[in-house]
Amino acid sequence: MIVLKLGGSLLSSPILVQWLNLSLKEGKGSVVIVPGGGVFADQVRNTQKTWQYDDQTAHYMAILAMQQVALLFKGLCSDLCIVNKVEAIRPALYKKKVVVWSPLATELDAGKVKASWDITSDTLAAWLAVQLSAERLILVKSVQVPENATLEQLSEQIIVDKEFSGFVQHHVLAVNCVNLSNTSILSASLKTNV
Repeated sequence: MIVLKLGGSLLSSPILVQWLNLSLKEGKGSVVIVPGGGVFADQVRNTQKTWQYDDQTAHYMAILAMQQVALLFKGLCSDLCIVNKVEAIRPALYKKKVVVWSPLATELDAGKVKASWDITSDTLAAWLAVQLSAERLILVKSVQVPENATLEQLSEQIIVDKEFSGFVQHHVLAVNCVNLSNTSILSASLKTNV
């Protein structure tokens, strides 16, 4: 199984549809897509600065932003299957679906995921990959990803969130962080995926 995190910044690129179509073409039964929050999460950040509401409220609103992007993905590719409960993902995959995870705040709270902007959909994708015992996590970014960069370096360069490398270090998880133009990584991963 591959967890594929498609960052919200991809919403400004037509290549997003290529990633979704490739997932549907080659990843039935083995791909779980995690959406970023994109412009919807950016709006949460902006309104929090204006209104100064607490991080817990912002966290819940950012999760809703991810849910909105999940719906947007389904609107672009109607064969995608939106699933919100972690326990319902494997049964959907067994039915040869490509799943888009629409996270629930209650599950993340139960999983002790802290409410902080230091944790974004990057770390939530890693959290989900651990819950599912996924073989691989692929993070797709709209920025250039330096070749051979460590997760710590990616965090320092704000390519992944601040908590990501620390979280991944405590779990056995193969991670690829790639630029959005590198669709071949998904094909290659699916061919070698057990």
